[in-house]
Amino acid sequence: MQSYIYTIDVAHPPMHPDAVEHTLFDGWKLVRNHKQYRVLKVVHGYGSSGRGGSTKETVLNWVFQNRNRFENIIPGENFDLFDADTLEMIAECGTVDDGDLGRSNLGITLIWVH
Repeated sequence: MQSYIYTIDVAHPPMHPDAVEHTLFDGWKLVRNHKQYRVLKVVHGYGSSGRGGSTKETVLNWVFQNRNRFENIIPGENFDLFDADTLEMIAECGTVDDGDLGRSNLGITLIWVH
């Protein structure tokens, strides 16, 4: 079974915030126009400080500014079978086989595009 989640990594190697936003926009366009993909999974890392890094902040700001383009946004810490938004996404898109499901990963964000 092919996954409906398309993953981009904007944390490794570190990117300038403008490059992060450009990569996010390109990933969103790819998922929006793709027959198979429905969700953009963004690996942004959590930062070495333990508070969340600047890349995560850039991603979350971009997501907030573009929130009207998305069906839903699921923070990695909520990506779990006990989360209502995750269950809604699974009901709409199908089962998901993703290693981060249920791991409370603060270094990712899922953007349900359509």
